[in-house]
Amino acid sequence: MEFDMSRTSKPLLLAVTALIGAMLASGCATNTDAPQAGGPPEQANKPAPTSLPKKDSYVIGYSQANNAEPYRAQLNTQLEYYAKQEPNLKLLPIADAQQDSSRQVSQVQQFIQQKVDVLILSPNESEPLTPAVEQACKAGIAVIVLDRAVNTDCISAFIGGDNVAIGKSAGELATKLLPDGGNVVELRGITSNQPQIDRDKGFRDAIASNPKIKITKDQDAKWLKEEATKNMQQWLQSGEKIDLVFGQNDPMALGAYLAAAGANKADSIKFIGIDGLAIPDGGIRAVENGQLAGTFVYPTGAKESIDTVKQMIAGQPIEKKQVLPTTAITPQNAAEMYRKYDFSNR
Repeated sequence: MEFDMSRTSKPLLLAVTALIGAMLASGCATNTDAPQAGGPPEQANKPAPTSLPKKDSYVIGYSQANNAEPYRAQLNTQLEYYAKQEPNLKLLPIADAQQDSSRQVSQVQQFIQQKVDVLILSPNESEPLTPAVEQACKAGIAVIVLDRAVNTDCISAFIGGDNVAIGKSAGELATKLLPDGGNVVELRGITSNQPQIDRDKGFRDAIASNPKIKITKDQDAKWLKEEATKNMQQWLQSGEKIDLVFGQNDPMALGAYLAAAGANKADSIKFIGIDGLAIPDGGIRAVENGQLAGTFVYPTGAKESIDTVKQMIAGQPIEKKQVLPTTAITPQNAAEMYRKYDFSNR
């Protein structure tokens, strides 16, 4: 049915016109003036804190990607040690994400709710943790990211090693161990982890100098010794000819060694790892004992994290990106390096 405007009274027509105008005005306000999700623009662009307000004490929350990895367990030990040296710092119980990114997001959000002064994070994966890190930054919490970067500049500092360079050093060692070429198998961490991507790139770039060196197999072993042992057993049982194993961390390299030893083939294969921990079952001791041909120290960044917090408290400038150097562990320097990096008596 059509609406006949000619039969409508003038007062009613004016009222309808006014109502429509108010509705249009309300709609425009909703689109342009109402607060948007995530807060006003100035909050979204708020820079990451580079200093901390003067207080008697500061609370630090730390979420670790996976306590089950020896490297990360050692990082925890060192962070607890260095934090205890500072009476004005309180490190909350370390949260273990157990290689679960959704769990780690929840841990970060809980630290935000607790209003910690500093959040230290070793991301399980970069992409899923990025929004949570941005939430912490927007809440005015200083964020220090260790080892694996996140996809935002809204952090106070990133601290970690140069994984491409370390992977390249491992590849250069492989070319020395296989001057006439050979078959290499690579045990990777987790495909989506940036350290895995970078170590793989550096290693492949380095071995490209010798076309006779071929990577015949590669497989994720999730940074774990047990997974690497299973993968290596399968390769050996299939008759794969293997001259060298590159484990992207020491536990995976040692897991492969155990599988080869069980098949009486360890003596004919070279093993290279990364981490270089000075612990009884770590990479430095394994080089010293002849199980690994070499490894490379991947610094934990624990001391540098606490040093950065101290600088922020003192109002001193901090480096936003802190790239830590590595040390090659060889049979010649393994005993000396074990003494240097041993943390058990501290």
